[in-house]
Amino acid sequence: MRGLLVLEDGRAFAGDAFGAQGATRVGEICFNTSMTGYQEVLTDPSYVGQIVAMTYPLIGNYGVNALDDESARPWVSGFVVEELAAIPSNWRAQRPLDDYLREHGIPGLQGIDTRALTRHLRERGAMKACLTTEPLGEDEARRRAVEGEGVVGMDFVKKVTTRAIYEWDPDSTLSRRWTIPNINAPDAANPDGEPAALPPVKYRVVVYDFGLKTNQLRRLRQHGFGCTVVPADTSAETVLARNPDGVFLSNGPGDPGALDYVHKNVRELLGKKPIFGICLGHQMLGHAFGGHTTKLKFGHRGGNQPVKDLVSGKVDITSQNHGFAVDAASLPPEIEVTHVNLNDGTVEGLRHRELPIFSVQYHPEAAPGPHDALHFFRQFGKLIEENR
Repeated sequence: MRGLLVLEDGRAFAGDAFGAQGATRVGEICFNTSMTGYQEVLTDPSYVGQIVAMTYPLIGNYGVNALDDESARPWVSGFVVEELAAIPSNWRAQRPLDDYLREHGIPGLQGIDTRALTRHLRERGAMKACLTTEPLGEDEARRRAVEGEGVVGMDFVKKVTTRAIYEWDPDSTLSRRWTIPNINAPDAANPDGEPAALPPVKYRVVVYDFGLKTNQLRRLRQHGFGCTVVPADTSAETVLARNPDGVFLSNGPGDPGALDYVHKNVRELLGKKPIFGICLGHQMLGHAFGGHTTKLKFGHRGGNQPVKDLVSGKVDITSQNHGFAVDAASLPPEIEVTHVNLNDGTVEGLRHRELPIFSVQYHPEAAPGPHDALHFFRQFGKLIEENR
């Protein structure tokens, strides 16, 4: 079955349909430059409202397995690839990508010139698009793209956040690191690939779920944090009543400027507890500090974004997924920009000069990687220790 991807400016791409058949979806079209990790991309709640195109030419080659999900389901509106691997080849694969998307009602297109699509978006900027596997013409698909809601001004956090407070991994069984044994030099401690033991819980933190990725919870627990996860609209009063050692602000979808209720709650937590924010959580801190965010031309999405630490001069290669950025000029003098993106100079990290608060725009917990920024979880623990 054939399908169409039509952008709101009229650029059209035809391809072969996979995933959900007879479906039409509208969303912001964006591209991701990761070479691996398509399952983590699909299940990242930050992609609500977006059609994702992968720039790597072959997708689906290692299939799908339940352990790599970042949430309970895939969230993308549509998925675009150059070539879909029909038969996965990996010992961890449980099913093909095509079957996975079909089950969840997500349409995909293959045979698309993703290089041409990516260059078009880099030149023209992010825009709305319509992906259809129904017999729609280009004119009708474009009309739907133009009339679609897009991302700007949208609060998608309410769609993805948890509905109830819960404790993450109270039995310490979901966060353990697994090792794959080397048959030529077996690991004496874990010769059969048994999971490594977790450290004891040293810190109790409240985690705001704005569109939380599971690996953030795993990494927090692996670094000695016991996590209580709360809905995005939880009041600062409710959080402080639990008297946590710190507060963690997660990633999430949509327009950060549309989340006034989150800005208010985070603002009321400033100076009360140590705070660490990632991605949307970083942007929420920017708004709580009195700054604002702006829409990027085509966003940062992929596992190869270079970020410079302005204090140490060190450069990390990072995993990112965001279409907005904090405007450095809008921040008050007590806020320091600590990291910048080397591709476009945008803000990638902040810290308060007096209060125990810091944030990064990218993902230190990144699965499948890179892991250059994993040290921020240790930094959060150190910050809590210093302010107890």
